[in-house]
Amino acid sequence: MIATRTVWGHIQSGDHRLMHKVHRWRAPRWFRILTVTMTRLGDGWLWYSLGLILAIFGGEHRFLAIGAGTTASAAGILLFRTLKRASRRKRPCEIEPHCWSLVLPPDKYSFPSGHSITAFAVAVSIGLFYPDLQIVLLAVALCIATSRIILGMHFLSDVLAGSAIGILLGYCAFHLFAAL
Repeated sequence: MIATRTVWGHIQSGDHRLMHKVHRWRAPRWFRILTVTMTRLGDGWLWYSLGLILAIFGGEHRFLAIGAGTTASAAGILLFRTLKRASRRKRPCEIEPHCWSLVLPPDKYSFPSGHSITAFAVAVSIGLFYPDLQIVLLAVALCIATSRIILGMHFLSDVLAGSAIGILLGYCAFHLFAAL
């Protein structure tokens, strides 16, 4: 129990140091636009569009890929909602005001990052069906996850945990649907 508190205390200390730096950084305008755009794409628009494009142009594996992506993201949504209610961790933007971001959080709690879970769940599950797209999908997922920290929505540990969960869900969903 004491070891767990020590580890968690160390993680929170690092999270708060990074939060203070990020919240005081005046990013260039182009970078602000990029981070807001990435977080908005992670709200679902990108994934719905990707599903539509795959349905039309995705070839023989399109329905398996869409099924895997949908399953991974749905499982991720259920999981992050449950974990957020259990953790009740405050968001960085509630602890300290951000110097330029006016983006409002989609819900009350921070841990884990739902955007990161969904982004990596979809990127991994679909990327494994379409290896030529995998690097681009993972880069987009990474940009979405990073934008959540920069905009003051999440701590680094929220995003790392969410990304790991998303990767695991995406991998499992791919194998589940690839076996069909």
